[in-house]
Amino acid sequence: MSKSVTYEPTVGLEVHVQLKTQTKIWCGCPNRYGNPPNTDICPVCMGYPGALPVLNARAVELTVRAGLLLGCDISRYSKWDRKNYFYPDMPKNFQISQYDLPLCVGGGLEIEVGGEKKRVSLTRIHLEEDVAKNTHLSGRSVIDFNRAGTPLMEIVTEPDLSNADEAMAFLLGLKEILSYGEISDCNLEEGNIRCDINCSVRPVGAAELGTKAEIKNMNTFKGVHRALSYEIKRQTAEVLRGGEIVQETRRWDDGGGVTQSMRTKEYAHDYRYFPEPDLVPVRLAEESIEEIQSKLPEMPSSRRIRFVESYGLPEYDAGVLVAEKEISEFYESVARLNHNYKSISNWIMTELLRALSESGKSLSASSISPEALAGLIDLIDEKKINMAGAKEVFQTLFDEGGDPAAIVDAKGLSQVSDQGAIEAFVDQAIQENEKSANDVREGKDKALQFLMGQVMRLSRGKANPQVVLSLLREKLGN
Repeated sequence: MSKSVTYEPTVGLEVHVQLKTQTKIWCGCPNRYGNPPNTDICPVCMGYPGALPVLNARAVELTVRAGLLLGCDISRYSKWDRKNYFYPDMPKNFQISQYDLPLCVGGGLEIEVGGEKKRVSLTRIHLEEDVAKNTHLSGRSVIDFNRAGTPLMEIVTEPDLSNADEAMAFLLGLKEILSYGEISDCNLEEGNIRCDINCSVRPVGAAELGTKAEIKNMNTFKGVHRALSYEIKRQTAEVLRGGEIVQETRRWDDGGGVTQSMRTKEYAHDYRYFPEPDLVPVRLAEESIEEIQSKLPEMPSSRRIRFVESYGLPEYDAGVLVAEKEISEFYESVARLNHNYKSISNWIMTELLRALSESGKSLSASSISPEALAGLIDLIDEKKINMAGAKEVFQTLFDEGGDPAAIVDAKGLSQVSDQGAIEAFVDQAIQENEKSANDVREGKDKALQFLMGQVMRLSRGKANPQVVLSLLREKLGN
């Protein structure tokens, strides 16, 4: 193969999303994370002989909701199929899934990378059951069947992606939509979203796709980006050497930063799909689809536009706030109580997101309330507290909750704006720092900032900075 040939990657994703239901898809066992192993199980999800599945209608509703949000055609008739394979995580030795007649067909999602917009088309969205969780320990493997039977939605894209950045943008955009739609908790740490990557390379301009390799069970978006970046380089280097890419399943070794071959890739006929005899097909009435459509929530793209138009926020602020549904709703709750919209945005983007990141908490697990943040901003606007004191109060509100005004009083953080009281601190700072005072008279701004710091120290951070600055300039002729 000539080294003058330039190759381009083509990438498709299969995204597996656990649905936000109370119970599993075929039985009444709880659909929840974190319980002791093998406690949320029954004869149905364990595949005992004679146990029959009963469909969880809520799982169908959430899948249809996802399809509508992603612009899919909703099938009025779909059916269930058995996907046969033998592996320890599958108690029945087959998985109930959908093959040729899925619930949702087509659709797509617009992404933006480097200022360029691109539509990624979907092939289908189908519903199936999740499998158990294997954990490999030193010298042995253990299986937790709590996850077996969890409703699992598989979103399959066309090979429209060209690089790791686009794959990341797609996954983040999809996560936003699924979160806003309350379709899934989208918690990667709990395995709510997992992803398989199909990657191939071909000569630029070629119509036919290259031979693909599938990278299985990616459970972090960062991992997807790293694995795909590596695999594109690996395949490109292989064909440039004159080698051939074989269709296979590979795994990502995050520690080593490489993909590794696992097994030859299966084809559809290897799974011996056939219709599931224990479940009737799904028939969706027009009224049911219309009812789901009528209850669709506002989407992130619409909310971003509304935040800019209604609150006068910069597009950047709107993007940060809307990225997480819980954060955007918190913002609006504060904005109903306090109309300093930009200040609210600043506090959320800096202090709140910082505190959440450092603590590892979700917003709902913190102690701060919209009323408390609105009250704190009121105190700042009324010049009853300066910024240093406000940050201290904020941390207390985040950790413990409470009333901001009461915290200010308890901690003695009220800002001093009385000119007479501040003037005494200014005079003392000038007297104790004569050289700096002379430097200010000569126009050296750094010396002015130093003296301001001395006044704030003397006032224990309570002096109003604007009054301090005004007095220093007046006394030193700056």
